[in-house]
Amino acid sequence: MQIEISPTRRRMLLGAVQALAGLAIAGTASATETPPKMTVTRDPNCGCCGKWVEHIKAAGFPVEVVQVDDVMPLKTRLGVPEALMSCHTAEIGGYVIEGHVPAEAVKRLLVERPKATGIAVAGMPIGSPGMEVPGQAPQTYEIVIFSAGRQSVFARYRGVQQV
Repeated sequence: MQIEISPTRRRMLLGAVQALAGLAIAGTASATETPPKMTVTRDPNCGCCGKWVEHIKAAGFPVEVVQVDDVMPLKTRLGVPEALMSCHTAEIGGYVIEGHVPAEAVKRLLVERPKATGIAVAGMPIGSPGMEVPGQAPQTYEIVIFSAGRQSVFARYRGVQQV
């Protein structure tokens, strides 16, 4: 049985295909746009924080650095769980980034946009961005996604490579 498509239906189908193609192209363009500005709050005496900021800037993030003597009030206000606290706290796109989180994980967070307060790398794992130690192999560590009363593993990394 042969089905004829009237010119009107054919035009609608062609229009839908063109619209989908346009959306796909627009999605590709937005993925290459400059990410939103990141505000990093850090202690002015911490060298590893500066190295982490360099890592983030090298990944294309525009960064504003705020230096304060005590970052704890900010961490508390933003809802960073005590067990996940590290040496610096960043804010970007409505999320909190705590500690030595690789830039690729931040990009993933901004693309996926999960309902969460933010992501964190607890402590200062050797080999994480800003914590590179010549002659020492990078440690494997977890990036935790967190919200009030909820935490789970977002990703596992060794150095700047996801594992």
